[in-house]
Amino acid sequence: MDKKIDEFNWKNWEVKERHPLAVQLKNKSGEVIAGAAARSFGDWLLLDTLWVSEELRGQNIGRQLLSKIESSGKQCGCKRCLLDTLNFQAMPFYKNQGYEVKWVQEGYPKDGCKYFMVKEL
Repeated sequence: MDKKIDEFNWKNWEVKERHPLAVQLKNKSGEVIAGAAARSFGDWLLLDTLWVSEELRGQNIGRQLLSKIESSGKQCGCKRCLLDTLNFQAMPFYKNQGYEVKWVQEGYPKDGCKYFMVKEL
């Protein structure tokens, strides 16, 4: 059924392309120790994930990854970035990078909340 919905949506979207974007940082043994993944969709960069291993946090690695993925989005024509983060994740980090909370999903999944944030690129 999901495939049928996707087919319907793609017939009706005014945008026909999506570009996956990713950036990774690996250690000497090839293990991923930080990374970000997003996709362009018309004017939007949709940030799916941004993760930095605990031992690297606080060293501006997340900021650098986010900056690289935003730059890649701009090169694809994106004007804004959308992401979501949970109450125990990185909302203060994203606020410090210029993102604004546009909507809060309270009680998610039960007692927490999910923040939907946007930044003009």
